[in-house]
Amino acid sequence: MEQLYTHGIRVAELLQQTLGGFEKSLLFMSWIGDPRASFFIYFPVTYFLNRKIGISVLWITVLTEWLNLVFKWLLFGERPFWWIHESGVYSEHQMPKLKQFFCSCETGPGSPSGHAMITGAAWWVMMTSLSTSIYNRTRSSLAKNIPVVLYVVLLLAIGISRIFILAHFPHQVLSGIITGAVLGFLLSQHIPENMKFIQYVVTSILLLLSAVCMYWGLQYIGVNVSWTILLATKWCAKPEWIRLDTIPFSSLSRDAGAILGLGIGLSSPLYARTLGWKMTWKMKAVSIVLSEFIIEIMDQVPLPKYSTILFYVLFYLKNAFVPILVTAIIPWLVHSIFLIKPAQKQQ
Repeated sequence: MEQLYTHGIRVAELLQQTLGGFEKSLLFMSWIGDPRASFFIYFPVTYFLNRKIGISVLWITVLTEWLNLVFKWLLFGERPFWWIHESGVYSEHQMPKLKQFFCSCETGPGSPSGHAMITGAAWWVMMTSLSTSIYNRTRSSLAKNIPVVLYVVLLLAIGISRIFILAHFPHQVLSGIITGAVLGFLLSQHIPENMKFIQYVVTSILLLLSAVCMYWGLQYIGVNVSWTILLATKWCAKPEWIRLDTIPFSSLSRDAGAILGLGIGLSSPLYARTLGWKMTWKMKAVSIVLSEFIIEIMDQVPLPKYSTILFYVLFYLKNAFVPILVTAIIPWLVHSIFLIKPAQKQQ
């Protein structure tokens, strides 16, 4: 593995030397590949464009992120920003000239890349749906492949950005892209439909309990699952770059919360009332803008860091609220606004 990691450091060094002028673009690519974007951006947008696809995106994102967490705990992947200091390969005078960024210091293990794996899976259902839609409209095989090419190019760009910022080694990115595409293909064919509310509750609990049991099981046999947090804290260039939402249990809280929120939203009276309502393109656009605006405000509210348990609980609730907002509150609110306007005009 040492040779693989050393080669990865050379690649990162080469990328920083040759692509330094594209720093902002690469940081942007890393941002759009952030798993949070699948929950806070891709899910709301796709849901209002196509309800079934939106729900599929959320389910696939949740399951893929949960599997990514399990893989990371089992594979013990290093991250470049700490490995160059801990490996002993480089002396103080031979240390590679590499730059860290505010998004470099993730605290979980590095293999496989969550950005590549989760985004690759979520984008799979979006890409295939768009490809099918284009073909149905144009009957052109060439046009049909445009989303496929875009899918590959964007995933490669995200992968390069993750290597560039020292968050991952190349082999971690490649394994993430391949695993994400495979999971996207497999999971998109088995999205649960017409589930009862209690089934969502059970699924949320199972996601939490299964991961926690694995965590304690590994701890019991002598595996320190939290080994990466200490290394990330030790070698991050700036302490403020360490974020609690990159800790593995934060991902678990997000996944379990999102599934519970989806169950609450789809089982709510507001959702039932909007099922029979048709949304125009104008209403869809307003719904997307309004949902993203509210989610952005909510995401900017800082969570308390003095208590880890309190942070996880609030993080769970915040991520549970997003599907409720998207599936029930926003559609009802937008329909109400558009129905009130014609009534006022008639008066």
